[in-house]
Amino acid sequence: MHDPTEAQRSAGPDRESAGSRDTAADSDTPAERDTAADREKLAALRAALPATRAGIYLNTGTCGPIPAESAAAMRRAQERELAIGRATRDAHEELLDRMAEARGALAAVLGTDMDGVALTHSTTEGIGLAVGTLDWRPGDRALTTNHEHPGVLGPLAAARDRHGVDVRVAEIGDGGDDDRTLAALERELAEGGVRLVALSHVLWTTGAVLPVAEIVRRAHAHGAVVALDGAQAGGAIPLHVDDLGAEFYAVPGQKWLLGPEGTGALIVRRDVAAASLPAVRGYFSAATPYGVGREDLWPDARRFEVAGFHASSLVGLARSAGWLAMYVGLPWAHARASRLAHGAAIRLQGMPGVAVVTPPNRMATLVTFRLPGWPAERVAEELARRVFATVRPIPGLDAVRLSVGFFTTDEELRRVLDAVAELARYTPASLPPRPAIEFLERPPT
Repeated sequence: MHDPTEAQRSAGPDRESAGSRDTAADSDTPAERDTAADREKLAALRAALPATRAGIYLNTGTCGPIPAESAAAMRRAQERELAIGRATRDAHEELLDRMAEARGALAAVLGTDMDGVALTHSTTEGIGLAVGTLDWRPGDRALTTNHEHPGVLGPLAAARDRHGVDVRVAEIGDGGDDDRTLAALERELAEGGVRLVALSHVLWTTGAVLPVAEIVRRAHAHGAVVALDGAQAGGAIPLHVDDLGAEFYAVPGQKWLLGPEGTGALIVRRDVAAASLPAVRGYFSAATPYGVGREDLWPDARRFEVAGFHASSLVGLARSAGWLAMYVGLPWAHARASRLAHGAAIRLQGMPGVAVVTPPNRMATLVTFRLPGWPAERVAEELARRVFATVRPIPGLDAVRLSVGFFTTDEELRRVLDAVAELARYTPASLPPRPAIEFLERPPT
């Protein structure tokens, strides 16, 4: 087994030197890495993502822009429901078809078989389903890191409060030092009693890519199950979930997969799916109509599908995932976003008054930084006001996160980074006010 991020880092020219040549990394460098064909393709893709024209879109780590094609498909599905209703046998069969279509599209993007895909409504739901499969006893341990999102911490807290599980937190720094990360986790595993390791593939805070394949190997050596939060990885970086070996891998639909909110998936390893007894089950969990017993459950990941699904949202999710895979092209999208994000991190590192949190040697598509003396919320407000950029403050770090997508332009990044450099030259108190735009009323004629 291999960690796809390792292959990504080792492929092609040296990323450190390549990043330093990007226009995003150095605003004085006129050369573009995009070819003429790339620029033509980028223009077409941005035209298909209308939200990219409303400002500088740098918060896909929260919600990505929905493709116009997906929105149109969702409207058609909603119009059909409005016209003929949702209670017919045909409507139910249509829903089942859309569920299968979504599983197939997600499997193609995430590197697994569609039988391993259970549709969910969020990453949190997926992690919660994974945590719920374990037969917890008081004193059992679960292990996570100090950089996890509530999507991981919430389900673990529920296990602690309901079953007396001892939730242990490994201190891994910024996540950019693999040796430190592995040593911190290994110390906890060596103490024994860890039933579950639950952590992120890419940290939502610092943007560091964790060495998840090796973490899985070590966790298994100590008899622990692994559940991975792929919220900042699925769709963002090259990914073959099956190669990682984890029992569970949860993703959301609305972030890097560019789907609607309230969608997601839990990837369940085939042998685990066949043997698992989900803590929650319902109509969609069973192959036997209206069955709820062990013998009625689907033999694959579908046994983790519990509640009903919004049909038009599934249409949008499948269409967005298919659009990414077939129209955009995942290798191109991953390479371009990686190049831009790395270039931005390198330029920020060279700015006086800026502290880069993201480790450039272990990063994906998130770039997190601080301006000492500046509250993160104020930095985000100023970037929105000055260059119309949508970015994400990270409260626990008092830092600002840029989510760099394949659809981001070099010029957009240059404008944002120039604005950061300007802010860094001042304090919040000394920053010159931005001149107000005056709208003069035309005199009557």
